[in-house]
Amino acid sequence: MKNGRFESFEEFWPFYVKEHSKKTTRTLHAVGTTAGILVAAYAVWAKRPWLIALAPVLGYGGSWIGHFFVEKNKPATFTYPAWSFRGDFKMLTKIYAGTMDAEVERVLKEYAEQEQAKQTTTNGHSEPLTVS
Repeated sequence: MKNGRFESFEEFWPFYVKEHSKKTTRTLHAVGTTAGILVAAYAVWAKRPWLIALAPVLGYGGSWIGHFFVEKNKPATFTYPAWSFRGDFKMLTKIYAGTMDAEVERVLKEYAEQEQAKQTTTNGHSEPLTVS
C-alpha cells in the first residue's frame, strides 16, 4: 500500500474479502451480480439496449443494501471502482465454486493475526530488552 492506496489487485483482495465478511452480504452480491449479468445478456440477445441500464441497478442494488444494513460499511466501489468490480466477479466465482466461505475464514484469520502482532508491538514489547 502506498499513500493509503492499494497498488495491486492482489493487495486489495484481502481488504475486499474483509468488507464482505458476512454471508448475507455475499449472498446479496451473488444474487445482484448474477441478475445484472442475466439482464445484460438478455438485453443483448433480445436487442433491447435500454435494458442494459437496469443491469447495474440490479448488480449493485442488493450489494449496497448488504453493505449499508448488514456489514454497516461503505461499499469498496466508492473508493476502488475497478478493483471492486473485479472483486465482485472473483467472489462470485468462488461462491459458485463453494470456496468463498473458506476464503473469508482465511483472510479474517490473517487480519486477526496482524492485529495481534500490532498489539504486541504497541503494548511495550516492541523495544528490545537491554541489560545494563
